[in-house]
This record gives sequence, structure tokens and C-alpha cells, in this order.
Amino acid sequence: MSRESMEYDVVIVGAGPAGLSAAIRLKQLAAETGKEISVCVVEKGSEVGAHILSGAVIDPVSLNELIPDWKDRGAPLDTPVKDDRFYLLGPAGGMRLPNFLMPPLMNNHGNYIVSLGNVCRWLATQAEELGVEIYPGFAAAEVLYDETGAVYGVATGDMGIGKDGEPSDRFTPGMELHAKYTLIGEGVRGSLAKMLMAKFGLDKDCEPQKFGIGIKELWQADPARHKEGLVVHSFGWPLGSDTGGGTFMYHMKGGLISIGFVIHLNYKNPYLSPFDEFQRMKTHPMVRPHLEGGKRLSYGARAITEGGLQSVPKLTFPGGALIGCSAGFVNVPRIKGSHNAMKTGMMAAEAAFEAVHAGRQRDELTAYTAAYKASHVYKDLKKVKNVKPLWSRFGTYFGVPLGALDMWVQTLFGFSPFGTLRHRKADYASLKPAAKSKKIAYPKPDGIVSFDKLSSVFLSNTNHEEDQPAHLKLKDPSIPIGSNLPLYDEPAQRYCPAGVYEVMRDGDGSNPRFVINAQNCVHCKTCDIKDPAQNINWTVPEGGGGPNYPNM
Repeated sequence: MSRESMEYDVVIVGAGPAGLSAAIRLKQLAAETGKEISVCVVEKGSEVGAHILSGAVIDPVSLNELIPDWKDRGAPLDTPVKDDRFYLLGPAGGMRLPNFLMPPLMNNHGNYIVSLGNVCRWLATQAEELGVEIYPGFAAAEVLYDETGAVYGVATGDMGIGKDGEPSDRFTPGMELHAKYTLIGEGVRGSLAKMLMAKFGLDKDCEPQKFGIGIKELWQADPARHKEGLVVHSFGWPLGSDTGGGTFMYHMKGGLISIGFVIHLNYKNPYLSPFDEFQRMKTHPMVRPHLEGGKRLSYGARAITEGGLQSVPKLTFPGGALIGCSAGFVNVPRIKGSHNAMKTGMMAAEAAFEAVHAGRQRDELTAYTAAYKASHVYKDLKKVKNVKPLWSRFGTYFGVPLGALDMWVQTLFGFSPFGTLRHRKADYASLKPAAKSKKIAYPKPDGIVSFDKLSSVFLSNTNHEEDQPAHLKLKDPSIPIGSNLPLYDEPAQRYCPAGVYEVMRDGDGSNPRFVINAQNCVHCKTCDIKDPAQNINWTVPEGGGGPNYPNM
């Protein structure tokens, strides 16, 4: 069947903070100038917010600019930070780090503990009231190029393709969405962003992007243990000094606790399991009391961009731009990116609006790049640019203090004693062979504060139409067993936080087989990032598939 098409001035891929802020800003500019602009947002989740997972403590600086009266409009930022704590954890205890030692950017007072999914749902209502068309449940699967090679939109994936690759009785062809400019806000390691970076060489002049995996649970706390407005960040145990990462724990309104663990994906030991490190972390004597007597409500995982300033690619291409985490604007020491995602979406929207009403189309939005380099996003990323490289090179106990020192010097004097450090290599290249690594014996879950993978995935409400091709594709099916298993004991069976990848054997331990349980996938993208052979390609499944996070 031929695909139908729809025409817009601007098409936005992804209804996250960046995409929705871009859509709102475009319509605001239209109202301010009395000019028309047509805007469409496509979202692969079953609803806006279904695939949004973040800590999250949000800095309202960008929201203040986008919607100054957000409080009167009922924005779900209703838990201001009241108590902000940092700890270094050891196996049996921890040491609180004085707040006065923290660089100013690390101060969370004035920020809000939120469900980012609910913030996006609210932003979507603001966008729709302005006339933005939002289509959840439609996954953008293909970039469309015109005869000059410029991007002129996207196509959503076909629905109803069976496992055999043939159309089933429920087949519906995808829709082409044509645009003068296309903004890509898919989030971390987006499929279309990968294609565009490869086609236009957007990342050829920057450092390799670096990533972490964030694993999160939402708990209904025992009222006696809940302290609304408490924010706790920690690092150290259970990770060794050579593995970067840390814990976040936020006491939200309604007796909820958001708790999570971030592990940098440049870890070296192939036997490390981020999921099991998270479960072990919750048993720490300074963490467990917050959760005991409570009930776990939800679970999820998502990759995080951590490369910072050095890894931001070229933002524009003929016909569009990368916004939000598709480009990677997370401030690593702050564990914050939503405010930067919103601001980059707004800046790209302003550049696109100006271009459309100047009679232009499908060229490069250079005004967006200029605006970014003059913005608070760039200034803050510059202040923290060496935190991640120093942590990676010198480990937790030396690298973190050096990173703090560098932030202070840049804050006070505007320069870094280290210059701009390089990341050197991509995360997938950091694994050591299994033969040179120590196996890790993880404790069995106790069912009180620690749990197994499958019961956790159940709480993510993950679902995919079973009769569809696997969206996790192997470039060479022989590599998992032929190469990754003997070299690294196939780390996919451990780095995936959802039990998607297994190595199955016969009863006598022979005949190893690589099994992909695509139904379990929570769309974290870790496999696409960490596979040492770069053999796994994460592609979009049918629209609406994946997790359905209610309040994450």
C-alpha cells in the first residue's frame, strides 16, 4: 500500500520536555506575531509520558521562561526541595558531605521534586490548547530526504507486520509527515538521531558520547519514615572506586519516594549487573530504613547522556535539528537535564519560526547553534565539562574531589586548570575480558527492599504486540555466542535491566544459544550503547509498545 502524507511547517519527534517545549514556543510565537504555523508532535509511547523516566529534581529556570504563570496553570511542580543532602557511602555506613563545600550549581534549593512523566503530560495539555497536534502511539521509524539530500520529514512505522516480516490481517501502512523543518527530540540514543549523525557526520568533530544507565523505583513510603521535600544524593558503595555512579532518593508529595541508581556505562567488569547493584544498594543501612514498611509501586530504566560539553554534536542538519537528550545536554554532577532539554527545544523553535516566516525551508537553522552557545545551557555545561573525565580517569575517591575543585575554579575565575579534557573512547570499548575480571556474587533478593528482574519488569507495565518483528536487531547473529560469550561471558545477560537477553544451554551445559526476549524491553537503550561488538541495533517497535510508566 502507498503511504498517505500530511504537511506541516514543523514536525517534532518525541513528546518529552524538549519536543513539547519546542511545540509550545512555536505556537506562542505565532500568537505573539499574528502569524500561522502548523506543528505536529509524534510520540512512540502509548500516551504522552508513558516512556518518560527521570529522577527527578527539576530546575524551573526554563519553565519560568516558557510559561511564567505555570503555578497558576496547575503545573505538577508541587514539592519544593526542603532538605538537600550529599553522602559518601561505605559498606556499613556513610559520611555526609557539608553543603558549603558544594559548588553553587549543586544547590537544589529553589528546585522541585517531580514526576517528569506528569510534567510532560501537563506540557502536552498546554501545547494542545495552543493548537499543537500530538499523536501518541506512533513511532517515527524513518527519516525522509528530498532530492537534494535535505530532511523533509519522517515516516511512522507500519503497523501489523507479523514476525515473518509479512503484512498481517491488521496491517496499516505508516504515515509520512512532511515538514519545512524537523526537530528530533527522541531522547537518549534515539534511532533517528543515530541515522542523522551517521548521514551528516554530526558527531565527527566532538568527543564520543558517554552514557549512564539510570534505574528507578517509585515507592509508597511508611508515613512515619517519609520526609516531604528531602533530597539525598550519594556515591561510593556498592560500587568500587573504578566504577562511576551514585544514588538518588527524593521524598515526594503524597508519601511517595523516588529512588534510583545511576551507573556510568564505561564500567570495566563484564560481570557487573547494574540492576543487581541497584538492588544491593537499597540494603545499605542508610537507605533501607527509608523503604522498610513501604510498598514498591513502579520500576523502570533509561540511559542517560553523560558526555557533556565535549560530546555535544553539531546540532543542525539540512532541514532540521537535534534537541534535548538527542544531542545530550545533561549536567552530570547535577543529575539534571530537563531544564536544558526545554531550553534547547525553545531555542530551536525560535530559529525554525524565524526561518519559516522568512520564506525558508530545509536549510540549516544556524541561529539555533548561535543561541545555544550564548545560553545558560552552554555556560553551565562549560563549568562541569571536566567532572566526568576526571571521575573516569582517577576514580571516585580522587576524581570526584578533583571535579569539585574544577567546578569551583571555573565558577570563581572562569577557567579550568585542566583545560578541556577528552573522554578518549566510547563506553562499549571499556570492558575487560572476562578472564581478567572478577566474578560478582550478588545476594538473593529479600522481597522486602530488593527484588528480581521479572517482578520488576512487571511493574513497568511493559507490553509489545507479540506478532511483530523483534525491534532488537543483531547485525551478525553469530557474534553473541561466537565472540561475546568466550571473550566477555556475553555481558548482555547482565547489563540489560529487564532480562531481555539470555544465554540458554542444554541440561548438561552444552549448546549455548542467545535468546532475545524483546517483549520485556523497557526501551532503556543500554544494549545499543554497551554491546562490546556494537552488534545490537535498537530500532522502534510498533507505536504504543514498551513501558507504560504512570508517575515516573
